[in-house]
Amino acid sequence: MLNWAIVGIGDIAKKRVLAGLHAEPRSRLLAAVTTHPERARRLCAPYGVERFYARIEEALADPDVQAVYVATPVFLHAPQSLAAMRAGKHVLCEKPTALSYAEACRMAETAEQCGVVYGVAFYRPCYPKVQRARQLIEQGAIGQLTLVEVCYHWWWAPEEGHERHWFIEPEKSGGGPLPDVGSHRIDLLNYLFGPPASVMAEIGNQFHPYAVEDSATLLMNYSSGMRAVLDVRWNSRVERDELRIIGTGGELDLTPGNGPELLFRSASETRAEHLPPHANLHCPMIENFVSAVLDGAELVTSGRRAMQTDRVIEAAYESARTGRRVAIHRG
Repeated sequence: MLNWAIVGIGDIAKKRVLAGLHAEPRSRLLAAVTTHPERARRLCAPYGVERFYARIEEALADPDVQAVYVATPVFLHAPQSLAAMRAGKHVLCEKPTALSYAEACRMAETAEQCGVVYGVAFYRPCYPKVQRARQLIEQGAIGQLTLVEVCYHWWWAPEEGHERHWFIEPEKSGGGPLPDVGSHRIDLLNYLFGPPASVMAEIGNQFHPYAVEDSATLLMNYSSGMRAVLDVRWNSRVERDELRIIGTGGELDLTPGNGPELLFRSASETRAEHLPPHANLHCPMIENFVSAVLDGAELVTSGRRAMQTDRVIEAAYESARTGRRVAIHRG
């Protein structure tokens, strides 16, 4: 049994994390860290949470707490995760990892030094259709890979006082749609193909006058010769969630990204496979993390792999700032 403390009871915790931790049969959601104790007690009541702490230091001093789920705004990810690791707690941190690549590296290095399991909540590699797509790619079903097209578009205009207004405050979020929704897609590309060799980016504000960007377009080149185009934006009222992987012999269409269908197309046939994700998208990721802690299973969402997403994001911002293509050095 793995005893958890959750840090932060915001949108993602309410939407998926509380239920996901509660549903995992080898987990016990023991404690919550929150600055809003009365609201937290109400929200946590269905999940049997027994202990509530106002400060993370109090939860880390609790000898019964073995793992910490960090579900706070991005600027708190690194300090809270590092404190938990140094207290000997396993850590599963919400995405994006941190405000910078340097912070992400420090988190991965500290986990290794402290001997704790550390993951980041990039859950898409756990989708059955992503696993199937990876299998088909490795089998050569679509030939040599040439192009990947990825986009996620939606409208985001939080009013002052909205609980997620921090998304548009750069000192708290680190950026706009690129770290927010783009990080998920970059992580998925890294999982399927490894990090790109270089990135060129156009990032800015086409509509919203935010201190963070409202749109980002990346062109990534890979050492294999494949290219990927990623476009993410908060300025479209037409929602899109598209992913297509194109090769010399066919293509895989995973659109919509969170949907159940995997479509295979070639010159001679078109076929669809129905591979729905878990009803709670976080559950398979949490299950994998618990298996890594209790059984030594390979961690799909490791912090070491996740930091490559931060490297790509940082390179994209550098490219947009300088107008130059930026090389990605693996590490």
